[in-house]
Amino acid sequence: MRGRPAAPVHQESRRTAVVVGGGISGLLAARGLAAAGLAVTVLEAREEWGGCVGRHELGGLALDSGAESFATRSTAVSDLARELGLADNIVAPHPGGAWVQLPDGPQELPKTGVLGIPANPWDPEVRRSLGLAGALRASLDRWLPATWGAGSDVTSVAALVRARMGRRVLDRLVSPVVGGVHSADPELLDVDMVAPGLRMAMRSTGSLAAAVAHQRRVVGAPDPSEARKAGSAVAGLAGGMNTLVSALLADLGSRGVTLLPGTRAESVARTDGAWRVKAVSGGEKRDYEAGRLVVALDGPAAVGLLESALPELAALRPAAGPLVSLVSLVVDKPELDSRPRGTGILVAPQVPGIQAKALTHATAKWDWLAEEAGPGTHVLRLSYGRAHGGTADASTDDPAALDDAALFEAALRDASTLLGVPLGTEDVLDWDVVRWAGALPFAAVGHKQRVAEVRKVSGEAGGLLLVGGWLAGNGLAAVVADTASQIEAVLPGAQAPGTP
Repeated sequence: MRGRPAAPVHQESRRTAVVVGGGISGLLAARGLAAAGLAVTVLEAREEWGGCVGRHELGGLALDSGAESFATRSTAVSDLARELGLADNIVAPHPGGAWVQLPDGPQELPKTGVLGIPANPWDPEVRRSLGLAGALRASLDRWLPATWGAGSDVTSVAALVRARMGRRVLDRLVSPVVGGVHSADPELLDVDMVAPGLRMAMRSTGSLAAAVAHQRRVVGAPDPSEARKAGSAVAGLAGGMNTLVSALLADLGSRGVTLLPGTRAESVARTDGAWRVKAVSGGEKRDYEAGRLVVALDGPAAVGLLESALPELAALRPAAGPLVSLVSLVVDKPELDSRPRGTGILVAPQVPGIQAKALTHATAKWDWLAEEAGPGTHVLRLSYGRAHGGTADASTDDPAALDDAALFEAALRDASTLLGVPLGTEDVLDWDVVRWAGALPFAAVGHKQRVAEVRKVSGEAGGLLLVGGWLAGNGLAAVVADTASQIEAVLPGAQAPGTP
């Protein structure tokens, strides 16, 4: 119970830990605990490790089935890759840049932007998207008080953008990016969760545009126009992001971590100062006891597992993330060698007739993949998911809920329209549909405060740590950095770079 002094932990449990969840956050937590000298056991309900960083084979190619890049706004992921021996595999995307599909046609996304918010409303690419009136309205941001939109009264992405730059920036630039990346309506998203530090930078720089330029500026290039093209503030790994999971598993094996796939935790209890986990594996019930417990599940699942032991968490259960379906196509289409839409294209919500929210031209984005695929062969990834809800419940108006065959047909239609190159079933060498139910955390307005309360409750429980995207924010960079900081807070030195 909250505030109750913990009983002494049995000596045999003191230096042990159980991690529930084998996604990236769970594996990283296990690594940090093992580095601190604890005997660690990881329980994962599925047979595969890595969560949203998955792998599948299509057309003879090993491809990412989930995340295929990481944000470079911090060095968290690249530092981890280097520690795991993958330094030489870190690659930048092709400099072609990304596009946005608007009701009046496709446009290149501006070079400088955070969540689609432009650093310069008069940049030619921005003006083409906004028009003269839209650019004029957006430029008023420069003359507004720095505190306008920076207070607690404005916390959603949409409210901030509307207040500073107007609706046209919101509709034509921000909504496509937020929908494509977060599968959410910007009216509902907490700006401090999805763009941490942006409002603070706005207060110090004097405007939203200046804050965006500050966050995106290239070192040594004070002119924001010299910044990289849209979609290039990311990096990847040659061979795919899934190789990060393989390297992590090998690292954990070398540290003596016990990895138990196909083992679902059903309940936890805190007794005699130790955490006891009841799990099921292969139809058999098993019990695990440890001095430390890490729960690395999605938000609703984490609260569901812990609420009997910590009733205070029940009121803090977050909304489930949206259902997201990813259609991957391997096509034989030499016409795509020219990269007609750069590295990919996001879709504005107002565009009629297109069900996808984004398309990534993977072989145009990653040179290593283009080399493996060979001339004329292309990998396309189209994502589907309702952008206006915070629930994983399927509904008839959500394209992500279509069956595989219907999604395949939709993907061919959408890819043909978005790329301007007709695609038929005869062009497809292989395809697959991967679904993520609730995998993307839904950072609704007020979520930051909920996270603080969740961590207060878990911190007072004694020996309990909660990690994952629902607390850290969406994206590998956020999850890796947050998991490291949480482990470091309870076990100083556990996550030091270069830990052997």
